[in-house]
Amino acid sequence: MTTYAVGDLQGCLKPLQCLLAEVDFNPSTDVLWSVGDMVNRGPDSLATLRFLNQLDNACIAVLGNHDLHLLASARDRSRLRKSDTLLPILKAPDRDILLGSLRQRPLAHFDEELNTLMTHAGIPPIWSVKQTLKRADEVSEVVRCDKQLPWFLDEMYGNEPSRWKPELKGIDRLRMITNYLTRMRFCKADGTLDFKSKEGLDSAPKGYAPWFSYPRKDPEIRLIFGHWAALEGKTGLSNVIGLDSGCVWGNRMTLMNLNSGESISCACEH
Repeated sequence: MTTYAVGDLQGCLKPLQCLLAEVDFNPSTDVLWSVGDMVNRGPDSLATLRFLNQLDNACIAVLGNHDLHLLASARDRSRLRKSDTLLPILKAPDRDILLGSLRQRPLAHFDEELNTLMTHAGIPPIWSVKQTLKRADEVSEVVRCDKQLPWFLDEMYGNEPSRWKPELKGIDRLRMITNYLTRMRFCKADGTLDFKSKEGLDSAPKGYAPWFSYPRKDPEIRLIFGHWAALEGKTGLSNVIGLDSGCVWGNRMTLMNLNSGESISCACEH
């Protein structure tokens, strides 16, 4: 069995299928990890979700900010932005099946055998892997709860609070966890987030740095993430691996063999 991890798909199904064909991916024996942002901006968000669903247990994916935005837009279409390409999903006859499956996806996944943690945006330097998994589960429980989900989707947007405190409660706590795991790029050593800067490493605001530049609680554990296309996959660290190489922006899609550490890219048209 081989485990592969792919960067942000964002509705770009053709490059994914190209990469899987190149490695002779077999869903009966192999596993595909997706770092989230499976949908939006690209041309085939509906087909992408259907494809991942068909992989069943051969696909392990975490939720990204665009995936959560899809759930929120399904509740209230007025949240759709001009650049969104989510409407085909919302109009699809199997919409409820696809959205229901999406709600079961976690915000963090850890594989002990591979010694690897996957989240969409990373983990703040103030959290251990154990803390990350526990707090990600807090959000997942709400997303999977029919009663609580509408409340969460209505309140999840926002940049406050900007720093974690263990005593946070309610939506402030859930929003903070969600923003760390799905939106984070630059932060301070104490975990304070910046939401304005989205470019490369040299665009850090004064007093901030990339989240992965600080000492980690579990430096021996490999981290994989997406979300930050401007990095072009370059973190400068061997065990912190960015997989979003900007396919949806006309660049390559990257697939990594988590067993060997080898990566391949596909530059085929969407």
